[in-house]
Amino acid sequence: MKIIVFGANGKMGRAVAYDLCKNDDVEEVGLFGRRKEALEETKKWLKSPKTVIHLGNTDDKKSVMKAVKGYDVGISTLPDRHTSYSVISACVEAPINVVDMLEEYHRKPDLYEVEGLDLPKGMTLEEYGEWIHETALKNGVTFLDGIGFAPGLSNLTVGDALRKLDKAEWAVARVGGIPSKESAKDKPLKYMITWAFSHVLREYNVKLFILKDGKRVEVPALIDREQFVFDKFGLNEELECAVTPGMPSFIYTRPNLNYFAEKTVRWRGHYAGIDTLKECGVLSIEPVEVGGKKVVPREVFLACVEPKLRAKEGDTDVCVMYNTTYGILNGKKVVIKHYMWDTPDKSLNISSMGRVTGFPAAIGGVFIGKGLIKEKGCVPPEDAIYGENYKLFLEELKKRNINILETIEEV
Repeated sequence: MKIIVFGANGKMGRAVAYDLCKNDDVEEVGLFGRRKEALEETKKWLKSPKTVIHLGNTDDKKSVMKAVKGYDVGISTLPDRHTSYSVISACVEAPINVVDMLEEYHRKPDLYEVEGLDLPKGMTLEEYGEWIHETALKNGVTFLDGIGFAPGLSNLTVGDALRKLDKAEWAVARVGGIPSKESAKDKPLKYMITWAFSHVLREYNVKLFILKDGKRVEVPALIDREQFVFDKFGLNEELECAVTPGMPSFIYTRPNLNYFAEKTVRWRGHYAGIDTLKECGVLSIEPVEVGGKKVVPREVFLACVEPKLRAKEGDTDVCVMYNTTYGILNGKKVVIKHYMWDTPDKSLNISSMGRVTGFPAAIGGVFIGKGLIKEKGCVPPEDAIYGENYKLFLEELKKRNINILETIEEV
């Protein structure tokens, strides 16, 4: 099969391309991007005869549609809504099967901070989402929507837990990328950039939907905070988490739950720092006047803080998952828990975030190419990878030393 990667010169794109190049079922890996030098550098790093460079602009539908000719699957690793929707629209029309790792359920687009998303003339956001789904259905396209870490691994594990239960009641997915404890010491907010930080701040500031008391409720981000201790795999780490829009499809695909939310994991103290920034107006996107000029506070903050949050020599990251799914099994109240604590592969210079986001996207793309996923239209991970496919997916993760522990305990 042949698979093309959009955003191949970014960290996530490189991880996806690396995994695809190592897969014997993949004969060609397309590298799509607008900067030739960056793509040449990625090609050199991959050291694979499978790679083919495609110069193009994600904003140009004709450019994307031309590049995908002859490919079986496209994988989008693009970091914002503008570029993501542009590529997805072109792929479902082309047509080509496609995978996207963005924190978005494209069939039900988020309502706030559109990040430059261009709506087709005469369409609302909701109509655009349905157009993507219906166009994919009409053209026989599988659009695996939200497959990486979160959304992605979180959807698969919680989705499998819900299927195991005789009656599901509520679930919380706690997931996040954090710097290692050593790397966090000299970082503001105890944070290190492993994903586009502008998008992270968006996730901290938008309103989103959760399931509460069996109803879909709109809430501000960062509510329902928890502190917990991660005590598996020989660890004893104190962490915190808060509600963010990382698994939006569940609100629509599993509406019968009494409570559901996805929460982003950070080192303790991180969210207190974010609260202070919010209170001071530093994270606002409303322009203010400074010295006679209009500036956007969040853009100024990003310009100041991003250099301080970038990884330095020797810095490493960790990706954490701690999910709890409650319900009835064989007449007893139980909780199914999923744990993961992943660290980088230093020999490959691929971060943990690259591993647990890029590798699942690559596996998902191969599953589509092999015909293992038969659903068409805009399909979230929990409705595309289940049963035998879920078992096979976990086996593929283990081959990459990504290990997920599941426990079932009586409550």
